[in-house]
Amino acid sequence: MNENPFNNTANAFSLKSDKDLKKAHFIFSSMSMPWLVNLGSKATMLALNWKLPVKGIIKDTIFSQFCGGTTDEECMPLVEKMFEKGVSSILDYSVEGKENEADFDAVVGKKLTLIHMASENNALPFEVVKPTGIGRFYIWQKITEKKALTPPEELEWERIYNRVDLLCKTAVDNDIALLFDGEETWMQDAADDLIQEMMQKYNIGKAYIYNTVQCYRHDRLDYIMELYEDAKANGYIIGAKIVRGAYMEKERERAQAYNYPSPICKDKKATDEMYDHVMNYILDRLDTIKLCVGTHNEASTLEAMNYLLAHDIEPNTGDVWFGQLYGMSDNLTFNLAALGHNTFKILPFGPIEDVMPYLIRRAQENTSVAGQTGRELTLIKQEMKRRGI
Repeated sequence: MNENPFNNTANAFSLKSDKDLKKAHFIFSSMSMPWLVNLGSKATMLALNWKLPVKGIIKDTIFSQFCGGTTDEECMPLVEKMFEKGVSSILDYSVEGKENEADFDAVVGKKLTLIHMASENNALPFEVVKPTGIGRFYIWQKITEKKALTPPEELEWERIYNRVDLLCKTAVDNDIALLFDGEETWMQDAADDLIQEMMQKYNIGKAYIYNTVQCYRHDRLDYIMELYEDAKANGYIIGAKIVRGAYMEKERERAQAYNYPSPICKDKKATDEMYDHVMNYILDRLDTIKLCVGTHNEASTLEAMNYLLAHDIEPNTGDVWFGQLYGMSDNLTFNLAALGHNTFKILPFGPIEDVMPYLIRRAQENTSVAGQTGRELTLIKQEMKRRGI
């Protein structure tokens, strides 16, 4: 491929009206100023906590850029519109930071509803679960650190285990794949071990259960290699969604505070190399590992596309999916879809006040990822010029 297929802005923004495009221009321009993002994030949370009438403004700006709606029903017109362009969706109930059993059970109930909903709609091939959305972070952490649980904590872990198993079984029964999000290293081993157990149990002949591999961690190639050896020995299929990672600053700060070696690659270059190593290791083993390439990075995406081309693998192979977050990298998602690749958008939704932590993380991520906001703005300006607006 000589020409960059991701420069086609007519495809990229085909679902955006002129008004939507101008709004996206305003939002990404604002995000190019870190001080404004930090100030805006604090002011927004204060306004929501004080019950000031700001929800309308939030919903019409950053919320509509990065979220599908406040309810799953509200998301469906957008899901259908994207599917007409060949782009699938993952409905992500993005409520974070809950800490009690009733909230965890409510999240599981919501996820079960979404799995059933997905089973009746070809536009929704996956559902997604955040481990700490269905069980206390502290319990995951204690198990990761191999600390003994108290009797009440044992019961709590049993409930978490049962929630995970119920979600996995329901996904399999409904022929829907289930993606587990990756989180902080100091709770992740417990999640990795439990999700591996679910793969052994449910991924017989097909990948229903996927774990997320955060490639800014320098141990992730070792992790995927060990998982592969176990899958070969025990006759199951691995589902792997590979991402660069979402908790870099937090990881480095904690490693420094607790005086242990940072689990994160030393720089961006090392992270990119780890991502591509993991990706190519998996691409060479698609008989055993099914892959979701979760990235906003054009170079990695092109590398995966070229791999499929060089190995005569059809772009619409069920073994490889490409995914981006809604509101970002439309030039990847919609151009990949136009070329026949399996693509999805992760489409967050939920009550505005509950989804704000997610939105603030997105805004801060955009300011910290070198070049991301600039690239979005360049493409938006290019499309505005093409349309003459």
